[in-house]
Amino acid sequence: MSRVNRVGLGHRAGAAACALMLGGLTSCDLAPNYKPPSYLYPNGWEGKGVLTDGHPSDQTPRADWWKVFGDPELDALEERLQRSNPDLQASAESYTQERDIAREAESQLYPQVSGSAGGTKNKSSLSRLWRSHTAISGPVYESNEQYSGVGTWEPDFWDRIRNNTHMYKNQAQASAAYYASTRLILEAELASDYIGLRGIDAQNAVYDDSVRYYQTAVQITRLRQEGAISPGLDVSRAQDQLFSTMAAQSALIAQRQVLEHAIAVLVNTVPAAFHIAPSHDQKLAFGDVRVSAGLPSQLLERRPDVAEAERQMAAASRAIGVSRAAFYPNVVFSASGGFQNDGFDLASIANAFWTYGVQAVEPVFTGGLRRAGLQRAWAQYRQTEDEYRSTVLGAFQDVEDGLSESAQFRLQQGQQEQAVAAALRTQRMTMALYTGGLTNYLDAVIAQEAALLARIAAVQAQTSQLQATVRLIRAVGGGWDRSRLPTIKQIDPFGALQYDGLHHASPAGEVPVRENPAVDNNLSGDAMMNPDRNSVQGLTRPAGAE
Repeated sequence: MSRVNRVGLGHRAGAAACALMLGGLTSCDLAPNYKPPSYLYPNGWEGKGVLTDGHPSDQTPRADWWKVFGDPELDALEERLQRSNPDLQASAESYTQERDIAREAESQLYPQVSGSAGGTKNKSSLSRLWRSHTAISGPVYESNEQYSGVGTWEPDFWDRIRNNTHMYKNQAQASAAYYASTRLILEAELASDYIGLRGIDAQNAVYDDSVRYYQTAVQITRLRQEGAISPGLDVSRAQDQLFSTMAAQSALIAQRQVLEHAIAVLVNTVPAAFHIAPSHDQKLAFGDVRVSAGLPSQLLERRPDVAEAERQMAAASRAIGVSRAAFYPNVVFSASGGFQNDGFDLASIANAFWTYGVQAVEPVFTGGLRRAGLQRAWAQYRQTEDEYRSTVLGAFQDVEDGLSESAQFRLQQGQQEQAVAAALRTQRMTMALYTGGLTNYLDAVIAQEAALLARIAAVQAQTSQLQATVRLIRAVGGGWDRSRLPTIKQIDPFGALQYDGLHHASPAGEVPVRENPAVDNNLSGDAMMNPDRNSVQGLTRPAGAE
């Protein structure tokens, strides 16, 4: 027998028992018992990643994880992103809307009361059609005044309303997790862009050093040509080396400007009003940051996207209860009453009217409508199970990728430093031999190219290693954990009898409530500037800006 048929028969049998408790206004929860799935993990995964036996570590990232890099400029940018990034704020407003939707669903648990009042003044025509001779002296004017009230209440015998409310509250929790995931993505993107920009600064410093060296080489070849010691071919080769390096540096500067523009948008500033003062160090000054991945169970608690997928699964289980309730009678109590009169003497028993009643509706034949809805609810639940498993697998892949990249790029960085040392020795020796007339300039050009490439590769290796560390921090949750989600009780944006303070929802969880959106309308970057020094922590105005 299919699952739908079992529900249609088995739960109808339970309906009789539930009906006996109508007088006590009790309810029957038709949603399945929900438990998040648990997975089996191997006792290690080639001994290199998160799936290994381990213990919690002090190297687990904190909420302000970017501070481990020890860069005040990065700290200022991340704080600005937290306050003003439009994508992040839009996600917060989406969470507030989800809370309001849950409140709308929960309102159906309470009686719905409305009132009305009105009055009319009517005059008939003296020459109206078929007016009898006996009505000639009758009244021409008539007035009518009335006020009344109506109340309806649907007792939630089958927990349809409660399950619907829980479903929307679970979705609101998923929206809070999505906010945390969005914030982590933006934080990591900003940190990666900033590290990439500082990596370009270091490469640019290497190019500056190489250009100065090549300019000296051009002068040497010209002097040797003037002394008839070397041919003009050496001068051409030296000039080619110089201008090719300058052209590569120009392309690098364009990359830096593009990254700077991306950072400006992340911190709610138009690119034309934003500039980060370049660094002239040939190495990145971030240090060696190491991250602990922890245990598999800890990873699932620390990933906001995993929490979002799990809350969506919980919401889908509640939707099954809503679909099951459609198989049972829908009961509504209603009452209405008021006063009506042709004058203003309304408040008297003689002018009162009232109605009360109860209605129970049970669809007899719907052509498979309810069964299709229940089957769809189960399919949607199984879909969320599959999506949750996919998210979990993706989380482990992200961590493994981050661990592998971080370790290998760190190894590459050490190896490349050795290559740089060897290339610089070769460059110095080759140039000394050429100056002494013991070798041709082609050997010097080859050595210079090798030294430049090795130095650029060393900076790129360090940049890649630091960016891999950022990706690893993001993969393990960036210091977030499931306890930061709002509880079911916190989802309500206001109370059932609250009529003030409704312009903003009450805070719930870690999602901020924005009270004055106008403070974020300044896209000039002035909020990051110190008017006395025209800069703060390296963030300066572009050239020519007032």
